[in-house]
Amino acid sequence: MIRTTLAALPLLTCAASAAASTHLASLADLSLEQLSNVVVTSVSRRDEPLSRAAASIYVITAEEIRRSGRASLPELLRLAPNLDVARADANQYAISARGFNNTLANKLLVLIDGRTVYTPLFSGTFWEAQDAMLEDIERIEVISGPGATLWGANAVNGVINIITKSAAETQGVGAVLQAGTQRNDAAARYGGEIAGGHFRLYGKTVRRDNTALANGSPILDRGEQVQGGFRADWGRAGHGFTLQGDAYEGEVREQARDYSGMNLLGRLTRDLGEGAEVKAQAYFDRTLRNHFGLFKEELDTLDFELQHGLAPAGAHRMLWGLGLRQHDDRVVNSPLIVFQPASLKLERHHLFLQDEIALSPELAFTVGGKLDYNSYTGNEFLPSARIGWRPAQSQLLWAALSRAARAPSRVVRDLFFPLNPVPLLGGPGFRSEVAKVAELGWRAQPTRVLSYSLTAFYADYDHIRTVAPVPGGSVVANDRFGTVHGVEGWGTWRVSRSARLSAGFVMQEVELRDRAGTVNLAPASEGNDPPYWWKLRAAFDLTDKHELDVFLRHYAARPAPEVPAYTAVDARLAWRAAKDLELSLAVQNLFERRHPEWGAAASRAELERAAFVKLRVGL
Repeated sequence: MIRTTLAALPLLTCAASAAASTHLASLADLSLEQLSNVVVTSVSRRDEPLSRAAASIYVITAEEIRRSGRASLPELLRLAPNLDVARADANQYAISARGFNNTLANKLLVLIDGRTVYTPLFSGTFWEAQDAMLEDIERIEVISGPGATLWGANAVNGVINIITKSAAETQGVGAVLQAGTQRNDAAARYGGEIAGGHFRLYGKTVRRDNTALANGSPILDRGEQVQGGFRADWGRAGHGFTLQGDAYEGEVREQARDYSGMNLLGRLTRDLGEGAEVKAQAYFDRTLRNHFGLFKEELDTLDFELQHGLAPAGAHRMLWGLGLRQHDDRVVNSPLIVFQPASLKLERHHLFLQDEIALSPELAFTVGGKLDYNSYTGNEFLPSARIGWRPAQSQLLWAALSRAARAPSRVVRDLFFPLNPVPLLGGPGFRSEVAKVAELGWRAQPTRVLSYSLTAFYADYDHIRTVAPVPGGSVVANDRFGTVHGVEGWGTWRVSRSARLSAGFVMQEVELRDRAGTVNLAPASEGNDPPYWWKLRAAFDLTDKHELDVFLRHYAARPAPEVPAYTAVDARLAWRAAKDLELSLAVQNLFERRHPEWGAAASRAELERAAFVKLRVGL
């Protein structure tokens, strides 16, 4: 199947090139020159062209989102070649970078418009609760590698920064309807003007159908969610005020689980002139999770952050900032799961400083450090140093050294399973997990139609979570250490004005060991990672109104529990009847009836072939 698909791609390319008779060219209009100058903020916390960002970063653009045929944030993240994305069931995903993947991968930090969605209760991200109107997303910046100096503890293996469009870019009325064999979606948005600024309102509803076991029996994991929100912007980019918020409610009825939440965020930016700038942001976030018969949690998060970029002084360009965060976590316990104490206030504060030093017009050195405080282990020092050399305008050679840490969460400090045959106790002395990381990268655009990025990485981990036996039970400990090293790369080739190919791969080796004289009762708890994967996408403008997109991905087998290797092909065919009217058909797992991506064989979901019809109006 793989050989057949690869062999067909050149033929499809030629056919698409011959068929493109007019210059709609949504592909050609987004040239590689424009792509290389996409502005990103996740690497340095300032606007900078992607071509100058000294990090392993991939940007999922709004055009890629539109042409993907995807309907959820986790499915969109499959487009990033540097991410390991596995669907566990109808609602849950395992998403990570550079190892340690799990349904609550605890070394990957996720932000939505500057608001962190990393849970301090279990560590990681509850992906079933994270949603947005995908048409309102401007870009998704995906960094593989540490980002702790700027973003703090838990940005150990990567950062996902989801950035939505300003309200001024989303004016008028629009709607999306999608019907399919596995999920159904409906969303609508209205944008207008208000008090000298702009606003938008949106609403969205999702229904996810049951997945099935290998024998065809339903798992009964169907889920439903409704969400709505707003955004308002005044002023201009870099000198204005933003107010936005969301509210959502969802449930997985047969598994006796429901969740809800709301958030409100305000952000003020000011251009002080001569290269100086200041940004202040504050948000309130409330989440509620109810796992009937197990536990119920109410979490309130209050966060404030100030960032000040000083005017350049000679070769120096300095940036400093501080942040104050408080979590008010309240848990209703059950006889099976006990958090002790049931209610707890957690503090997270930080102070950082970064200096970008222009050693020459072609050579830049960036050094920085963050003092990050958490209630469990106190202060963590998170330094980094990066150097970037541009031998030519279209080339960048960069290297980085970083220290990152994953701070303890309540699940490793305060959780007890008193009725287990071997009772599990939270580890009162559990330390932060630490990673020391070295990276070497090369990004280039050798021709007007070809660009690529390559990165080699080596990470040394210590104090990794284990479960150790103690008299009368077991306790969470820090008795594991090891390394993760590998190579990742991706590139884009604009074959013609109407055809584009993109490809990416990751090869990694995860080697973890327990300290001599210790026993680990949960050796597979820290992740299940394939040694390699690769992805290939092809996008064609068949005519001025018809588009074809093909996405081919292959994952090697996961070791524990064993998940067999798989190859999947997804395809999308779209008819753009008018500028603001589009009808598309998407098929996932085109050449295979079903395959698993995560979990033990006896209970895991087999993801079946699925088809979706989507109508976009006014967007």
